[in-house]
Amino acid sequence: MGAVMHEADGKTLTRRTLLGGSVAGATLLAGRANAQRKSRQPNVIMFLADDLGAADIGCYGVPQIRTPAIDAIAAAGARFTQAYANSAVCTASRVGIITGRYQYRLAIGLEEPLSAVSDVGLPPEQPTLPSLLRKAGYSTYLVGKWHLGSLPKYGPLKSGYDHFWGFRGGALDYFSHQSNGKPDLWDDDSAVESKGYLTTLIGGRAAEIVRSQAASNKPYFISVHFNAPHWPWEGPEDEAHSKEIGPNISDPQGAKLATYNRMVEAMDQQIGAVLRALEQTGQADNTIVIFTSDNGGERLSNTWPFTGKKTELLEGGIRIPSIVRWPGRFRADLVSPQVMIHMDWLPTLLAACGGQPDPGSPSDGINLLLKLTEGVAATPRTLFWRYKSNQQRAVRDGDYKALKIGTHGYLFNVVDDPLERSDLKTKHPDIYQRLTGAWNDWNRAMLSETADANTYNNSAATWADHINTPPIDRRAYDDGSPWPL
Repeated sequence: MGAVMHEADGKTLTRRTLLGGSVAGATLLAGRANAQRKSRQPNVIMFLADDLGAADIGCYGVPQIRTPAIDAIAAAGARFTQAYANSAVCTASRVGIITGRYQYRLAIGLEEPLSAVSDVGLPPEQPTLPSLLRKAGYSTYLVGKWHLGSLPKYGPLKSGYDHFWGFRGGALDYFSHQSNGKPDLWDDDSAVESKGYLTTLIGGRAAEIVRSQAASNKPYFISVHFNAPHWPWEGPEDEAHSKEIGPNISDPQGAKLATYNRMVEAMDQQIGAVLRALEQTGQADNTIVIFTSDNGGERLSNTWPFTGKKTELLEGGIRIPSIVRWPGRFRADLVSPQVMIHMDWLPTLLAACGGQPDPGSPSDGINLLLKLTEGVAATPRTLFWRYKSNQQRAVRDGDYKALKIGTHGYLFNVVDDPLERSDLKTKHPDIYQRLTGAWNDWNRAMLSETADANTYNNSAATWADHINTPPIDRRAYDDGSPWPL
């Protein structure tokens, strides 16, 4: 995918050819491309932000961050107001996205998140969204973050992607492209070097693929997994700060709200560049575009009206923005109250793209097509989560959510009480017992927690607003006992 690419007809495209092609030349292809694609499978581009809060973009209410490109996707399509991540942390959620299943069915899904020294990864034999789309005739690309296992056992090319350009770990400095002092930038399975701001490089590479495929008769799926707005706290003009922090990319003392806002806006600009490439090459009308985040927001994120952050099963740790458009197919300017979750994308996209699920690995999600094409009324859902640190468990059924943190159990109506302030378990003990019993039944079908799986949480030692929150607890608690009353 780097220096040389191959189209479906076998022609070779060099990077110089791609970059040298003018917008005018690409536009000449637009009419022909539009005519060819009307009766074809749609292309799919999935933009995934990293640690973005539920209210960190304009169409979800934030006033101080400008996100016109993301907002335009919502205006032309659907915005879900009750969208959830599969987990409160990235590796586990990414397992849910790529497999369409509860991540706790695989050992890699127990990692919260995957550590740099772990030998666990996404099994190459596991059916994935890209592998199933590839079977349906798609070219598949991952641009950006992987974080599902390291070479030589694991990698994007072993799990359904034809091409990969990006990084394999959990975070990368935006300028040095290093993680803890080690380079981590790859073109397929070859280490590479590149200069520039990481968000810009990811967006530019995705736009380059879009332009290269304008005349192809083969549909494509591009996963565009940004590092932004994950730490280190570096906007496009902050290369000096990158040099200052060196290998300490967790950068706890560099957290500034203005920097965070610029990181989100830089990501939006790159999404805009990809959308322009679609328009200029006549592919926009036959391309499904998705924007979402891997989990709830981190310390600088806006999660209003929810409490909680990343690593927490409070709503703010698992509520995410979720937007999709498909011009002429999905209803425009649709605001959907449908409760949905990451793992819904696999059955939804397979249905839209003519793919088939793997009978040995059925999705735990639902197909949302009728919600998007016809605005069908919301379907009640029952969804489950667990997070090892601080013994966190959660189940949402209808408007109610049972939550366990440590030795405390709660029941909330998260529609009426999104801040999770009014504990209803003594008022509605029957609902609480029904939900917690359902969680225990579900949990027995999942892999058990293990003491050696990685986890972490936000503690009072580093987060001043987490009064008395204990440090990381890596013990496993899958005992199946009743929840606290």
